[in-house]
Amino acid sequence: MLMVPRKRNEFDLFNDFFGGDDFFTRRESTIMKTDIKEKKDSYVIEMDLPGYEKENINLELKDGYLNVSAKVEKEEKNDENEKFVHKERFYGHCARSFYVGEQITEEDIKAEFKNGTLKVSVPKKEEKKELPEAKHIQIQ
Repeated sequence: MLMVPRKRNEFDLFNDFFGGDDFFTRRESTIMKTDIKEKKDSYVIEMDLPGYEKENINLELKDGYLNVSAKVEKEEKNDENEKFVHKERFYGHCARSFYVGEQITEEDIKAEFKNGTLKVSVPKKEEKKELPEAKHIQIQ
């Protein structure tokens, strides 16, 4: 089963409401908006990454986690006659991780990036369950 790890306590409503939580952590969660669909034999992760270039998106599989990271670099314009009055666009690095299982390999995962949306397909595979070692029961 595909699982999305939580970075913070979801029940900490007091800090969320009054802004006591880290602003950048909350902002990061809004940058990589993600939908996960379950199909008969796979999971499909669709992630919005508008303004990102394919070359700046990285997918890595490590210890059963699919790590997605992306960066967008700030345009360097030094015009003395202009300054920002309001700015919402994100520049920098962001990342998310999804537990896909240790039985999944890089070859199993398919990914495409089109029109600002990253689409990743991860097959469902049964985890290999190791049977416990046989134990001798003594008869009395």
